[in-house]
Amino acid sequence: MNSHIMPTYARLSVTFARGEGAWLWDENDKRYLDALSGIAVCNLGHAHPAVHDAICKQSAQLLHTSNLYQIAAQEKLANQLTEMSGMTNVFFSNSGAEANEAAIKLARRFGHSKGIETPTIIVMEKSFHGRTLATLSATGNAKIQQSFSPLVDGFVRVPYNDIAAIEAVLKNNTSIAGILVEPVQGEGGVNIPNSDYLIEIRRLCDEYDILMMLDEIQTGIGRTGKFLAFQYSGIRPDVCTLAKALGNGVPIGACLAHGKASSVFVAGTHGSTFGGNPLACSAALAVLETLNTSDLIAQATQKGDAIAKAFNDKLSDNPHIVDIRHLGLMIGIELDRPCGELVVRALDAGLLINVTQDKVIRLLPPLIIDAPQINQLVDTLSALIQELTA
Repeated sequence: MNSHIMPTYARLSVTFARGEGAWLWDENDKRYLDALSGIAVCNLGHAHPAVHDAICKQSAQLLHTSNLYQIAAQEKLANQLTEMSGMTNVFFSNSGAEANEAAIKLARRFGHSKGIETPTIIVMEKSFHGRTLATLSATGNAKIQQSFSPLVDGFVRVPYNDIAAIEAVLKNNTSIAGILVEPVQGEGGVNIPNSDYLIEIRRLCDEYDILMMLDEIQTGIGRTGKFLAFQYSGIRPDVCTLAKALGNGVPIGACLAHGKASSVFVAGTHGSTFGGNPLACSAALAVLETLNTSDLIAQATQKGDAIAKAFNDKLSDNPHIVDIRHLGLMIGIELDRPCGELVVRALDAGLLINVTQDKVIRLLPPLIIDAPQINQLVDTLSALIQELTA
């Protein structure tokens, strides 16, 4: 262990040397099936040729000029994203937390434009929006907020998937400028709301003239079986944030706006030195082109259904399974007990998984996972779960 790295992670004792598709190899050439995709980042798997070629080509031409100048790849990427999302314009950043920071700033500026003295945003319990001070304050996790007070003011928290709670706040608080919510909570335990949840939030945002802001950082770029998860609901938010899989490993974030939100930022109100540089945008363009010229997004639904069914079949007689839930290739298996030790057991068995909220096994396999790999994932993890709960 390198003592010169700040101990902000309880890292597992493995170092990966190379990857290809859904596989990773460590320094001893042991192979692992990656069912986490770098936490929903490598949707196209590792060393995808299109992303590789785009990075190599762009790095030989131009890496960075700054946003003081026009950037052709950035303009092309903005066009692609707005076309695929139905949004109007984009601010580019380097991460999901930065994209959410932009959304929070946008909502506050929108609120001030309406004469609200202290613009406030409704956020959800068990949510996760990032680790910067503002996004940490918006996050519904007291454990990761601990020891970072004073937190940023301007947030009101309600239970997830509870429209009545949102309505109660709106009726009694005239300072609300927006609602920030994940279409599916990832870090919160793969929590999938009612099918009309986003539709009802859209209705309330229209009724009260506030911004509907969706954090699609984990759910976006095909993960749930749609390019963006909100497309299941047939609505369009005012703000949508992206990152993670947009660059397939190259850091890039995006804050998309539409309608009344699209004209809130003007020159000088927000910025980023590195955001949307030629290298990051070229990688993202390769990702979008790959998705647009394949059926990987549609396959995410089919593969997710197959994985969920296989786990249900394998674990049907296990009374310690609370729930198996999924949307596309975003899968959660909830146990009736803490199961964090499964991460190490799975690593020993050549499988990469994650446990969140102590009791939920979170699976985020790459969209390119194939049938034999799905079988290996289900067989290996099911055996480990049966062993743990025996």
